[in-house]
Amino acid sequence: MPTVRPDTAPSHYENFPVASLLCPPHLRGAVMVLYHFARTADDLADEGQATADERLDALNRYREQLVLAAHSPPHVPSEWAWVFEPLRTVLVRHDLPLNLLHALLDAFAQDVDMTARQAGYADEAQLLDYCSRSANPVGRLLLHLYGVRNPQALAQSDAICTALQLINFWQDCGVDLSRGRCYFPADWMRQHGTDQAALRSGTSHAREEALIAHCVQHARQLMASGAPLVHQVPGRAGWELRLVVQGGLRVLEKVEVLGARVLRQRPRLYALDYLVMLWRALRM
Repeated sequence: MPTVRPDTAPSHYENFPVASLLCPPHLRGAVMVLYHFARTADDLADEGQATADERLDALNRYREQLVLAAHSPPHVPSEWAWVFEPLRTVLVRHDLPLNLLHALLDAFAQDVDMTARQAGYADEAQLLDYCSRSANPVGRLLLHLYGVRNPQALAQSDAICTALQLINFWQDCGVDLSRGRCYFPADWMRQHGTDQAALRSGTSHAREEALIAHCVQHARQLMASGAPLVHQVPGRAGWELRLVVQGGLRVLEKVEVLGARVLRQRPRLYALDYLVMLWRALRM
C-alpha cells in the first residue's frame, strides 16, 4: 500500500483543533505534529482502494516506526519521515505518553477490521470502549501539553472527546452506513425497534426518529459532564476548548433538528452558527 503524503492526503482528522489561532503559539507546532501523526494513520486505515490486509499491514509498519521514533537515535530512516522525524522531537521535548499514540493506532486498526467484517457494536459499552481509544487519547495528549494532568480534568476531557466522537458519528451516520460501518449500538437499535437494514434504507419512521433523539441526548449529557474543564485549562487554550465544546453542541442541535433525515442529509454550519458558537463560548 503506498504511503500517503501530507500534501495529497485529505485533511479530515476531526479531533484535533489544528493550528487554531487560539492555540498557545509555543505549542502550535507540537499540536500540528500530533495532527499529522493521527491524520496519516487515519488515511492509511480509510483512504484509497487498499484491501483490509494491506491497510492492517501499513498500520503495523506505522506502529513500528512509532516505536523507533520513541527509542532510537535520531535520523533513523522512515517510510513516513515527514511524520516521525518531527514527532521524535516532540516526544522527547514534551515527554508525551507513548501509550496514547498506540491507542489511536489500535482504534484505526479496529475500524479496518470492523469494516472488513461488516460488524457493528453490540452495546453502548463496546462503543464507548472504542471511543476510549479513538478520541479520548487526543484530549489527554493536549492536556499533557497544556500541563493539566489532575484526575478530574482527565475524566472531563474523556467526556468531551467521547461526546465529540459520537457527534461526528451521528452527523456522518449516512455516509458511514453506506461504507459498511454502523456506530449505532445494537442494543440501542433494538430498544427503538429498528435495525441496520432500516437505517441503510434512509427511512424516517418514528423508530428511527426515536433512535436519533436517544443518540443526541446521550452525547449532550456527556458534553455537559465534561464542559467544566474549560475553567481548568489556562489562557488561550481554555478559550479554544470553549469553542470546541460549543461547536460540538451546535452540530448536535443540527442533528436534532434533522432527526432521522440525518440518515440522508449531513448537517451544515453557516456563518450565523459560528456567531452563536462564539457568543455561547463567551458566556461559559
